[in-house]
Amino acid sequence: MNDESIVSKVWSFCTTLRDDGVGYGDYLEQLTYLIFLKMAYEYSQPPHERDIGIPAAYNWRSLTSKKGAELEGHYVLLLRELGNKSGLLGQIFTKAQNKIQDPSKLSRLIDLIDDTEWVSMGADTKGTIYEGLLEKNAEDVKSGAGQYFTPRALIKAMVTCMRLEPNTTIADPACGTGGFFLAAYDYLQANHSLDKKQKAFLKHETFYGNEIVASTRRLCLMNMVLHNIGEIDGESLVSPNDALVTSSPTSVDVVLANPPFGKKSSMTFTNEEGEQEKENLTYNRQDFWASTSNKQLNFVQHIRSMLKSTGRAAVVVPDNVLFEGGAGETVRKKLMETTELHTVLRLPTGIFYANGVKANVLFFDNHAASPEPWTKEVWYYDYRTNIHHTLKKKPLRLEDLQDFMACYRSENRHERVATWHEQDNPEGRWRKFSYEHIIARDKTSLDIFWLKDKSLADLDNLPEPDDLAAEIIENLEASLACFREIASAL
Repeated sequence: MNDESIVSKVWSFCTTLRDDGVGYGDYLEQLTYLIFLKMAYEYSQPPHERDIGIPAAYNWRSLTSKKGAELEGHYVLLLRELGNKSGLLGQIFTKAQNKIQDPSKLSRLIDLIDDTEWVSMGADTKGTIYEGLLEKNAEDVKSGAGQYFTPRALIKAMVTCMRLEPNTTIADPACGTGGFFLAAYDYLQANHSLDKKQKAFLKHETFYGNEIVASTRRLCLMNMVLHNIGEIDGESLVSPNDALVTSSPTSVDVVLANPPFGKKSSMTFTNEEGEQEKENLTYNRQDFWASTSNKQLNFVQHIRSMLKSTGRAAVVVPDNVLFEGGAGETVRKKLMETTELHTVLRLPTGIFYANGVKANVLFFDNHAASPEPWTKEVWYYDYRTNIHHTLKKKPLRLEDLQDFMACYRSENRHERVATWHEQDNPEGRWRKFSYEHIIARDKTSLDIFWLKDKSLADLDNLPEPDDLAAEIIENLEASLACFREIASAL
């Protein structure tokens, strides 16, 4: 069977379970538990004969040998027992619960997975299957899973621009389902002839991540295992700790990240009257330039602190990071002083599963301390103005970002050429602004546009009605999200 047919076969069973109230996310979690158990069992057999740490009483065959109520009871016990194990095994089964209450349907799912030899299947095929399932899960708006899923076309474009080299350490402090890790892994394999040591480094020492949501971390770890990153019987490469609480234990060469958007960091506590209250959470880090409860500004500061003096980063940030005053202005000034902020890619709406998101990608290179600002000029690519994407009818594809990648000139970004010219090409999307120009702007705002919005100037050139409606909805939802943040802070 080809990749698509396996994805379709595995996913089609979910429609049966939906009638029992099992959502996409719950189904994907059950698949993760069962695929992991099947792979662990295959590894324990000849010629591998590896001890994954799963007792015989709770291995794959302990499931296939039972039916009915006995199977259901045993599955619940198995999940609880394996959740107490150490290493990757324990992380996969942390807080695991059985969400399939019908034993006959659980048995059918086990048979479905038992039909496939997962270890002998190529990493590309296994990875494609699981990525396909993750994307289908992200499309389920009600589950909210989309917030952990960055469009793969955007990830590939970012990774391509970074021109990764072998023996490079790569981190993502909010790694979601691991999209950046997988794209980086694929890039390094496709663009370099890796020797044995380099392959071992790529598998075991390249990637470091943080993901505080247990269910999302589980999906990330399974995604990595299926792509041949790390070992099924090894330690977890993804930490459950909040990356913002303390400085990174290790400095890295590259950070690729799309930190969570949305509300400010907060914590819930009980007051003297016994009532639940929320309080904005400010991280008191000595290595931060500004103390703020703004989660995105904290991630920008943290990411810079993670980098080696020669480190580089590509980070997705919402618009407020570009223009917010107070701590935002401090962070932007310090970022341009201490790093070389050389590129801003302005993204259109309609490409993220979370509605109303207006985002950008910041590319910056770290440097050793200097009395002079490292940023001399910032290049902008405006892929937002007069661009219309929707998740289903017109999703973002890698070819949509080909012009940006060509303009970026990853082979030598010091030879960039602007496509915007005031007289010859006023519609060019690629131009630069000097450090002096930006620092003189109100609040040192990086929120810069120069193209005219054709929908405002030319009534004959309006987008299609459904595109226009989708854009209006996104703008309203983005505004509502801002108002909710203000309300929660009052």
